[in-house]
Amino acid sequence: MADTLDRPGPQPTAEVDAPTDTPATGEIAVLVTVQDTLAGDPVLRVARGMSLFGEHAAGWLALGIAGAVLDRPRRREWLGSAAAVALAHGTSIGVKRVVRRRRPDHPSVRVLVGTPSRLSFPSSHATSTTAAAVLYGGLLGRRARAGATATAGLMALSRLVLGVHYPSDVATGTALGAAVATGARRVIRRNPTTGG
Repeated sequence: MADTLDRPGPQPTAEVDAPTDTPATGEIAVLVTVQDTLAGDPVLRVARGMSLFGEHAAGWLALGIAGAVLDRPRRREWLGSAAAVALAHGTSIGVKRVVRRRRPDHPSVRVLVGTPSRLSFPSSHATSTTAAAVLYGGLLGRRARAGATATAGLMALSRLVLGVHYPSDVATGTALGAAVATGARRVIRRNPTTGG
């Protein structure tokens, strides 16, 4: 039976202007600084769009399937990469259910997007986006790889801007996504495509 941490997480809150009795320290202070510095309207629109795209890794899985359809000679590599993105995402969810760390909950942190659960560690968005960047970037040219890397960095930053993850959630998600993707890429490369 699911407990309250498995239920939908915090919903967006109004702007926080009132001072708090509890000072922001450590990772909370980092979140407050990121939000105070970056959480303006254009940045929020992009961060929310990225959040929607990365929810349950759906956007990244769709890109992998599109790659398989459009790049027939490397269909198996694209599908294997998409499967590895799904594996990275699933691994992140599994870790969340074991660790059960609650999302940031401090009066100074504004929650600027809804979440599917109240579990925070690691960031599944950072995990699946990093896995997609490593795997799909490896199938594309140098410029696309640079874009994929930048996208992974922006997704990680967006989780802080939106107030739904601690920096350590994002760092761990990024490392987990890179580790799963690196292992999967080795497997995929050992079994190259053998003709049409």
